[in-house]
Amino acid sequence: MNFLFAWRYFKAKKTTNAINVISWISIVAIIIGTASLILVLSVFNGFEGLVKSLYSSFYPDLRVSPLSGKEITLTPEQLQKLRSVNGIKSISLVVEEKALLKNGDYQSIVSLKGVDENFTNVTSVKEHIVKGDFNTGTEDDALLVLGAGIENAVGVQTDRNLVPLAIYLPRKGELSLSDPFKSLSVDTINTSGTFLIQQDFDNKYALTNLAFVKNMLGMDANTYGGAEMALHPNVDMEEVQQVVKNLLGNEYIVQNRFEQNASLFSVMQVEKWMIYAILSLILVVAAFNIIGALTMLVLEKKQDIGVLHALGADRSFIQRIFLSSGLLVAIIGGGAGMLLAFLIGTAQTKFHLVPLEGNTFMVDYFPVKMVYADFLLVSCTVLVIALIASFIPARKAAMQQFILRSE
Repeated sequence: MNFLFAWRYFKAKKTTNAINVISWISIVAIIIGTASLILVLSVFNGFEGLVKSLYSSFYPDLRVSPLSGKEITLTPEQLQKLRSVNGIKSISLVVEEKALLKNGDYQSIVSLKGVDENFTNVTSVKEHIVKGDFNTGTEDDALLVLGAGIENAVGVQTDRNLVPLAIYLPRKGELSLSDPFKSLSVDTINTSGTFLIQQDFDNKYALTNLAFVKNMLGMDANTYGGAEMALHPNVDMEEVQQVVKNLLGNEYIVQNRFEQNASLFSVMQVEKWMIYAILSLILVVAAFNIIGALTMLVLEKKQDIGVLHALGADRSFIQRIFLSSGLLVAIIGGGAGMLLAFLIGTAQTKFHLVPLEGNTFMVDYFPVKMVYADFLLVSCTVLVIALIASFIPARKAAMQQFILRSE
């Protein structure tokens, strides 16, 4: 019943034209605020999904690393137990160390990562090869797969490089202050291909044969830098992670993909909610218009309130009428804003209307990913703000009967 009164008040012609104008300004402001919130959240979702897909190309589902130091010991028995864990699809053993690559006058400090033959089953780096092949060679004839930034830094063409690169690695447990070069293990290595994923990886990593790196570092047979694991689809990652932790003990760190990049994903979430809070101010501005429109409506419907009171309407019923009027404005504006955001988001997804300037990312348009949770969140935000804004004029309308009685 109260919504029926609110609808009649909304569509009825007002004696004061300013009430209609302010009401439509409120609706337009809510439309803009709602559409802006959903679109911005959808763009953040798109970028988050894109970044996650890029990082998942290099980072595994689970990674086992040492609690302290750079090395872990995994015996064949432990590896066999890990491979038998339900949910683990593949395990790749790796070693990572800083190295110097030198090509004549060109040189670059890289993170040299030695990987075994299962590495391509754990990550999708192979799918991002843009030049040459993904081939890390053997222990005696190792090959390098360089990030695109490293390739440029050392001045080579990985798919047709004839002169091998010089590679310098620190020797395990050896340090000579009188002759620093005695502390280094030196060898030559050729290249086989280039990968292009994301600048964080392209400018940092060079991949090669695991046995080759272990030999240069002087590592034992059962010693590694870490173990990277791929899981079967639709398995409970946290459950598998806990099983691996229980199996290996407290001397190992077992991290899922989020924990390996916790700082990155945390920053993305903080940025998303900060923008959400800032854009919600548009709805707060609309709320002031709702307060003004309803206050003027209460003054105009002063006699109607008296009639309703005479017919037996109590204070709460009258208050609900004007609360419903504010919610009606929010529903109309919010619904229209969501429809507008959906149409713009769909058009951006299909036709890439808004380009992404700079050509520094993997896509040349703003990615959009609309999720139901954002629509629900924005709906609640609009309704709550409208309800708060409507309370003051609705309260005044409810008190109007006492004013009339005193008169």
